[in-house]
Amino acid sequence: MSVFSLVAKQLRSHPALIPLFIFIGGGVTMSATYLCRLALKNPDVSWDRKNNPEPWNNLSPTHQYKLFTVNMDYSKLKKDRPDF
Repeated sequence: MSVFSLVAKQLRSHPALIPLFIFIGGGVTMSATYLCRLALKNPDVSWDRKNNPEPWNNLSPTHQYKLFTVNMDYSKLKKDRPDF
């Protein structure tokens, strides 16, 4: 008997577990999506170390890489670091 058939059998006999599975599945999906976003969009992560060893130096000061910011207007920021 596979795991999915066992879970389906339990859900048919205990329908009150359905919202639990929905919310846990949604939480797992959102967590995995956020981890993928961090791995692909964060300037601190370097996947190509030979061609672009320091990707954070190539970002403009107006580039918004945070998911959520409070009271911050990225379009008005000025460059405050040297070019390397």
